[in-house]
Amino acid sequence: MSNPLYTNRPIRVIIIGAGASGLLMAYKLQRNFDDVEFQLYEKNPDVGGTWYENRYPGCACDIPSHTYVWSFDPNPTWSSTYASSTEIFEYFKRFQTRFNLGEKTKVAHQVVGAKWDEQQGKWHVEVRDLVNDQTLNDTCDVLVNAGGVLNAWRWPAIPGLKEYRGKLVHSAAWDEGLDLTDKHVGLIGNGSSGIQILPAILPQVSKLTTFIREPTWVALSGIAGFQPRKFDFEERERFENDPKALQAFRHWLEHNVNSMYPLFFGGSETQKQVHEQFIQAMKDAIGNPTLEKKIIPEWDVGCRRSGNHRPKLLALTPGVGYLEALGHEKTTVVYGEISEITEQGCRMEDGQEHSVDVLVCATGFDTTFKPRFPLVGSHGRTLAEDWKDEPRSYLGVAAPGYPNYYMFLGPNSPIGNGPVLIGIEAQADYICRHITRIQQQGIKSMEVTEEAVDDFIAFKDQYMKDMVWNQDCRSWYKGNTADGKIIALWPGSTLHYIDTLEQVRYEDFKVGYFGNRFGYLGNGMTKLESAGDADLGRYIRPHDDAPIIGSKFTYVKAGPELSPIQQIVG
Repeated sequence: MSNPLYTNRPIRVIIIGAGASGLLMAYKLQRNFDDVEFQLYEKNPDVGGTWYENRYPGCACDIPSHTYVWSFDPNPTWSSTYASSTEIFEYFKRFQTRFNLGEKTKVAHQVVGAKWDEQQGKWHVEVRDLVNDQTLNDTCDVLVNAGGVLNAWRWPAIPGLKEYRGKLVHSAAWDEGLDLTDKHVGLIGNGSSGIQILPAILPQVSKLTTFIREPTWVALSGIAGFQPRKFDFEERERFENDPKALQAFRHWLEHNVNSMYPLFFGGSETQKQVHEQFIQAMKDAIGNPTLEKKIIPEWDVGCRRSGNHRPKLLALTPGVGYLEALGHEKTTVVYGEISEITEQGCRMEDGQEHSVDVLVCATGFDTTFKPRFPLVGSHGRTLAEDWKDEPRSYLGVAAPGYPNYYMFLGPNSPIGNGPVLIGIEAQADYICRHITRIQQQGIKSMEVTEEAVDDFIAFKDQYMKDMVWNQDCRSWYKGNTADGKIIALWPGSTLHYIDTLEQVRYEDFKVGYFGNRFGYLGNGMTKLESAGDADLGRYIRPHDDAPIIGSKFTYVKAGPELSPIQQIVG
């Protein structure tokens, strides 16, 4: 009772994963809190997550580079519309260095288990030191899983894979010493990784056989009308020296991208227009009526994310050179199901065998959303058990039965609804609001209720019925089914998600306290009053400049700065 109102309780946070989300969470904790200790554990030898792991030929951002930055941390030096994976890794590495997050990061340390201790109100976390082959034990008040959903690559579930005698490689575990010169290469998959790999390796190989199971939409002109191209020296120099020009360009791009959300409403005018444009553009690029029938989908644009490499801007894959490469004299397109992998290559359902020297599997990741380690909650079960039939989260950040546990890009997050990194920022800020309350109000545990999750899932399922994602296309959005529930996407736009997370619905959580729930009221004074030179009349002001706290609607009208790109970059 001797402390003033809202006195900080020292707490500890463990962050699992030092990719984009984990680094951002560490930055937010460092920026927003006193008396919060945190530790990042990263299984790889360096930070960067998917951008450390994925280095296959042609690997690049599949959204415009200037949207793949934090809202507060632009990068004026991107080399092109779709920056390489190396450039993106360097962006996040610089972020870690600039904000001194390295001293709070332990690389080559993999979290292998976590269990909630109800009595202590803490998580007991088991960590494997991969370099020294030792197991460490750590504890924390709040556990944040920033491991990502697309971080466990998988071989295709095709019989005979181990029988293949040639060189076998996965796109997410690329052998950078692999020489494809004059090799006959087989490529399984036409998702975003496969679409990038094919034109990148075509000049080196003697032949390329690409195995395609399903059609896919390929964006020829880039996202939101932004053409794939290199930024010339003058543009990059202007962005570096004129922050207003860079801000205007980024603002224009984000505005354009967010304006495209109506594309995902089935039967909308936007969908009809885009559908016609895509068909014509793809036909022009393919130039082969037989191939057109196999490559161009019948379902609406956006129904399926083109591959499952990483969260996208608008679920559309910019295929720079891909469709043209399909018609190249070196390329053979084999359409249909592979029945088995043989010692020489792939045998199709019709019995025909295709022999190759190197077999590249661009077949994606385990997208079940289950943690890659046993996570034992307050009820004694693991999250993998709870999610064995359906991953069910609360707003993509929490799960019932797991107090003080938060996740990034959990089920039904905005990973294909618009700009993805701003959605991650919204999640980080949301988690920080929870941590503030846990730290300052004597809270032992905060856990979302089963009823709140049930209601959210029911709303989401109803909303999704009219969306293009619900059409008859196989997608990891629906657990790699054609007719299952949409488990990956948020029921709304990215802007809709940001606004939803602005306010915490504490009524959806059950809260446990250390002692009396009002114990945080302390000695009847505020921290401000405890500071000798503080302004104790700070609420006096000449006019009402307070933010609107009710339902009154205000908005900022789009101004002339959102003019065509040519007028912005000069």
